[in-house]
Amino acid sequence: MTPNFLAESFAANPLLIDPSRVALVNAALNAVATSELSAVLLQSTAKQEYDFWGTEGGNPYRPYTVVNGVLQIPVVGILLNKFPYQFGRFATGYAYVEKAISRGLLDPDVHGIALMIDSPGGEVAGCWECAEKIRAARDDKPVMAFADYAYSAAFALASSASEVVVSRSGGTGSVGVVTTHVDISGALASEGVKITFIFAGKHKVEGNAYEALSDSVKSRIQDRIDRLYIVFVSLVAESRGMDEKAVRDTEALTYDAQDSVSVGFADRVGALDEELVAFSEGLADQKDGSQMTTKVDDKAVSFTQEQMDAAVAAATLNARAEGVVAEQARRTSILGCDAAKTRPQAAAALIEGGLAATQAVALLGNLPVESATGVAAHAGGVKKTPFEAAMAASPNPNVGAQHGDTDTQMSVVDSVFASVGRGHPPAGRN
Repeated sequence: MTPNFLAESFAANPLLIDPSRVALVNAALNAVATSELSAVLLQSTAKQEYDFWGTEGGNPYRPYTVVNGVLQIPVVGILLNKFPYQFGRFATGYAYVEKAISRGLLDPDVHGIALMIDSPGGEVAGCWECAEKIRAARDDKPVMAFADYAYSAAFALASSASEVVVSRSGGTGSVGVVTTHVDISGALASEGVKITFIFAGKHKVEGNAYEALSDSVKSRIQDRIDRLYIVFVSLVAESRGMDEKAVRDTEALTYDAQDSVSVGFADRVGALDEELVAFSEGLADQKDGSQMTTKVDDKAVSFTQEQMDAAVAAATLNARAEGVVAEQARRTSILGCDAAKTRPQAAAALIEGGLAATQAVALLGNLPVESATGVAAHAGGVKKTPFEAAMAASPNPNVGAQHGDTDTQMSVVDSVFASVGRGHPPAGRN
């Protein structure tokens, strides 16, 4: 009989499976190993990676199904590393899930992604990376996990989705790591068979099946399992927004539908076909509602046109308020400088001209000092026109058109406007 290479790889590695479903795992491994797919698995994957989805008709082992804007990705059977296929009820590769998600994110017809999960778990290798891809994808498009059964590795993937819905008869959990060691030394001895290892390196043959497992070797294997467990607990806690202690306290228990919600492993219980329709309709409503998406700190943020209009209006009001404060500060800076005290009309002209405070102050220092009338017109910080200043200076002031002070003030204003590129002031300005 041809050895089952999948089963052999399982026996030698740490696993994320629900141990109560070992018989199901073995049956699935045998189904894959004895199928026509096994021949494909032994071939080079170079061309498969280049042309992952095959011909226009599609690859039966790489389904890509989009219904009403939702990409439905089956995560069914045992979960395998370096397995770029989905093989019915028996097995799903992490590589296939990742490729399907990547394609869905680029597909303009896909508005959401549904992970259709029914799995007892699978290999550790490849699981964390696939979960991270799912977490990243949900920042661009909604990712919903619809679980009949999502145990161990399958729950690692489910927990990474935006939401988890579990069927009424389904379950989640088994957050733990397991591996096995088979000792057949007793059976061999009863048959009169003895295995002798010839090796170099103290630890080279530790953990083999032909000798009992020593305490030191078991301790090292346990350390590795414990480290993987820490990663698993952290992944679930972060994805589900739970405290790590709460996840660890489950002690790898499995939960039925309602208890999954109670413990925090699922968001709600529902009929998966109805939930899938609701998910699709919700995406359609967002699209019809002119939902737009942008990225803030590398995370997707969705908003409607109404929300955008409100934000723009608020920003406009804020900008206007800031403008008023800035203009008052500009005026105060110009009028409050030492040069403005002896050049008040020039300062007023520069303010009206819109010159920046620093430029206006520098320019004022280069202008001639204004006459006493001009200074008096601004005494006490009260702005007066030349006419008002003249009226205040004498009971019978000479306010004729050829008054000397007026000519002086005009020459000052003329020079100010010329210096800021405005030319002469409008006729009649004093």
